[in-house]
Amino acid sequence: MALQRKLYTGTDFRRALSIEELRSIARRRVPHFAFEYVECGAEDEVTLHRNRAAFEAIGLVPDTLVDTTARHQRIMLFGQESRSPLIIAPTAMNGMLCHRGDSALARTAMATGIPFTLSTFSNVRIEELAADTGGRLWMQLYIMKDRSIARDIVRRAGLAGYEALVVTSDANVFGFREWDRRNYRAPGKLTLRNLADIARHPRWVVDVIIPHGVPRFENVLEALPPEARSARAGVAYLPQLLVPDVTWDDLKWLREEWPRKLILKGVLNVADAQRAADLGCDGIVLTNHGGRQLDGCISPIEVLPDIAGAVGDRLAIIVDSGFRRGTDVVKAIALGAQAVMIGTAPLYGLAAGGEDGARHAIGLLTAEVDRVLGQLGCNSLADLGPHLLVRENAN
Repeated sequence: MALQRKLYTGTDFRRALSIEELRSIARRRVPHFAFEYVECGAEDEVTLHRNRAAFEAIGLVPDTLVDTTARHQRIMLFGQESRSPLIIAPTAMNGMLCHRGDSALARTAMATGIPFTLSTFSNVRIEELAADTGGRLWMQLYIMKDRSIARDIVRRAGLAGYEALVVTSDANVFGFREWDRRNYRAPGKLTLRNLADIARHPRWVVDVIIPHGVPRFENVLEALPPEARSARAGVAYLPQLLVPDVTWDDLKWLREEWPRKLILKGVLNVADAQRAADLGCDGIVLTNHGGRQLDGCISPIEVLPDIAGAVGDRLAIIVDSGFRRGTDVVKAIALGAQAVMIGTAPLYGLAAGGEDGARHAIGLLTAEVDRVLGQLGCNSLADLGPHLLVRENAN
């Protein structure tokens, strides 16, 4: 941790005034292949761009002459208070952005009073993260070909005290990410251009590679052959672990096995939301996987009002994909979400400035939420609603 802070001393991430500016800094700090893993979407990236267009199509209609000196953005989520409606989403390969990136993000979440979600494909073990960081920890789960791996992760997360299990359902058939194929000349072997690019990032090499070598997928090592256990090499192998036979029966089994909060991540229609509620899920995440899976998919914000109207009184509705501004967060809450998962934004901060950069990213977003609440004439997120929004295509 001390080495990481020293490496980032004097860098300019603190001067970033927006997530977009953090993105520009991150692009210079890490090798091209690592940045593209964070940045890019599937195929033609239609879904990736649609996520932003969906937010831009919603206008804000403020109330005026309202005293907002008492405003706050605290929420109650699963019976506990969070300082803001943000949740750090599960993301893989965080250890390729900075040393022990998963732990840095978990500490960021604890320091800012929000939950952190650890990915199945994290570079830090479930137990180790819990012991090192604390805070509100959620565990993301991919159900793989070998179901015993899922059973083991569920058992270990329970013993380590994780609050919630987040089951991802929208990656049973892995998205085709062309940029990823272009970065590797063979599975696990970067192109010569990318190897040369690594040499141009000595600070990244000192922070990420020198301490313990290339990070590994620590929680699924037994499912990977030795040559695919590093984060760099394993990316090409991960699609082979995910299978198309994951069904509602698997979710039913998890509901029986997991006694704590169960969240289904991958819902985009009312029927699936109702079925999740019927099976006893405590929450759902509306998501298109950040544009990294089905290209041409709808944006979660487009279906949020209908799903909130159908099941909002039965379970918690969380939404992700495309969030870059506090205005985006406010729009989602106004349309019926209880909370927002953010993945890419804190990763830009992590790449730009390590743990301090991730905290800066969260700070930018929460400051924007606070400012937008005041400008809308609201003192809390509970004051938000569709009456403060207008859609460009409204009749």
